[in-house]
Amino acid sequence: MNDQAMKRTMFLPILLGTVREGRQSENVARLLLERAEAHPEIETQLFDPRNMKFPMTDEGQGLKRLNPDWRDAVVRADGLVIVSPEYNHGYPGSLKMALDILLREYIHKAVGLVGVSRGPWGGTRVIERLVGVVRELGLAVTFTDLNFPHVETKFDGEGHLVDEEMIPRIDAFFTELLWMARTLALGRENVPSQYHPQAAAPVSGT
Repeated sequence: MNDQAMKRTMFLPILLGTVREGRQSENVARLLLERAEAHPEIETQLFDPRNMKFPMTDEGQGLKRLNPDWRDAVVRADGLVIVSPEYNHGYPGSLKMALDILLREYIHKAVGLVGVSRGPWGGTRVIERLVGVVRELGLAVTFTDLNFPHVETKFDGEGHLVDEEMIPRIDAFFTELLWMARTLALGRENVPSQYHPQAAAPVSGT
């Protein structure tokens, strides 16, 4: 059995889901980046849709060649973190554009969903909408969602966290995502499938 997935760090890129001016979810994404970078088992990278190319003449996988950094990161990733604000009970179009660039690259990888809202529910409804989307992409979503309600009260004017009660919730979120990511990595590397034919064949017992 190839057990490299048990020894190496897990690469978990973070995708910020909006390009809107004044976005409070950027503070959330940067906080998660900071916590992930400090974790000994995690390697990460923050992706901002403002830096991605979404021409209005094409969409879907036709755009992966215009966004090679995102494409290559997802190919290498063991899992993803998606940070999305809730706009009118749904997710931003820029997030859907970014996700739809790829398809096969996501299959059998873990994803943790982070909801952000100015209201009391912390993006619960946008997470509910995203579950169906990420499932169709082939991602395996964790059950430990992370919610940031009343997000404008969680950070100071410089984007620093002021609500320390969020820290154990963030740590629990990453703990579960790591378990899912590592378990799925073991599967991809050791259990051959139509999506991972390169996986090592299991060694038969004697």
